[in-house]
Amino acid sequence: MKKSIPKELLDILACPICKARLIYTKDKKALICSKCKKKYPIKQGIAVLTLEKTEEELI
Repeated sequence: MKKSIPKELLDILACPICKARLIYTKDKKALICSKCKKKYPIKQGIAVLTLEKTEEELI
């Protein structure tokens, strides 16, 4: 079963780089910044918002 981030929490999360709103990717496996487009993975229902571990850098 996929764990999703509650809407109340998603509404207050912000990109640690530019502070813009985060939205789900289409597959809901990550959050993406609505402004700078950095992608942050979701692991077991927890958004990983560390700067040194963005999805682009892990690939």
